[in-house]
Amino acid sequence: MAITAAMVKELRERTGAGMMECKKALVETDGDMEGAIEMMRKRGAAKADKKAGRVAAEGRIVIAINDEKSEGAIVEVNSETDFVAKDENFIEFAEAVGAAVLADKPVDIPALSSLPLETGESIEETRANLVSKIGENIQIRRFELITTEEGSLSSYLHGERIGVLLSMIGGDEQLGKDIAMHIAASNPACVSEEQVPEDVLAKEKEILVAQAEGSGKPAEIIEKMVQGRLRKYLSEITLEGQPFVKDPDQSVGKLLSAAGAKVESFVRYEVGEGIEKKQEDFAAEVMAQMKGSD
Repeated sequence: MAITAAMVKELRERTGAGMMECKKALVETDGDMEGAIEMMRKRGAAKADKKAGRVAAEGRIVIAINDEKSEGAIVEVNSETDFVAKDENFIEFAEAVGAAVLADKPVDIPALSSLPLETGESIEETRANLVSKIGENIQIRRFELITTEEGSLSSYLHGERIGVLLSMIGGDEQLGKDIAMHIAASNPACVSEEQVPEDVLAKEKEILVAQAEGSGKPAEIIEKMVQGRLRKYLSEITLEGQPFVKDPDQSVGKLLSAAGAKVESFVRYEVGEGIEKKQEDFAAEVMAQMKGSD
C-alpha cells in the first residue's frame, strides 16, 4: 500500500512522533494506522525502559487542592533537564498526575501509575509515551496527601521547583499563604519542639556537650551553655521558633498565636533534593559526538 503524506501527517498528530518514525511504522504495517500506533507505543515503552536508568533530578512540583480546601496533594515529577520541565507536554502530564492523586488517593507510586487518565491510557502508559516523545527519562518521584477536618489548606509554589502544602486551624487565607511562603524560604524540619524526635535531640545535645567541655569551664556553666545552644538549635529547625521572614522581629509561633491560629502539618518539596546529580561537560559531549560522526 502506498504511504501518503496525509497518512504520515495524521500519525504525527496522533502520536507526536517524528516524521521518519511515523513513515517507517506505516511502511512496516502496510498503512494500517491503528497497527502503526500500537507498534510505536510498544517501541516507546522499550525506549522508556532504556532511559529509566538515567538520572532525573530536574522537574517540577505540582499542588492540587479541593474546592473545600480540606484535602490536598503535592507531587514531584522529575525530568533530566530544566528545559523539559518547562515543556507544555511535561507540565500537562505533571498536573494530570497531581489531579489523579487528589481524586483517587493512591497508596503508593505503583498504585498511582496504574490509574487511568481521561485519554483512556494509564498514567504509566502516558509517562512511557512521553519519554519516547521527549527523549528524556521522566519519573514520578513522590507524592503526599494532607487532609484536615478542622482547618483549611494553603499552598505556595516558588516557581516550579519548591512547593509547600500546609494545614492550618484558624487565621485567614493571607496568613496561610504567608506561612507557606515562610516554610518555602526557611525549610523548617517540623512545626514545634514537641515534634522533634528524641534521638535527634539527644544527638544534638551530645555534640553540644562535647563542644562545651572543650572550653574547660565548670560543669554548671557547661550545662547552661548547652541549654542555651539547644534552645537556639530548636528555634532554627522548628517552624514556630523561626523568625518570620516578613518580620524577623517576631517568631512564627508568636505570629500564629496573635492570629489565634495553629499549623497542624506541612509538606515541603524541593525538586531534586537528595538526588545525586551527574556532572556532565556538555561541550565535551558535543565534541565527542562530532568526532564520532567523522
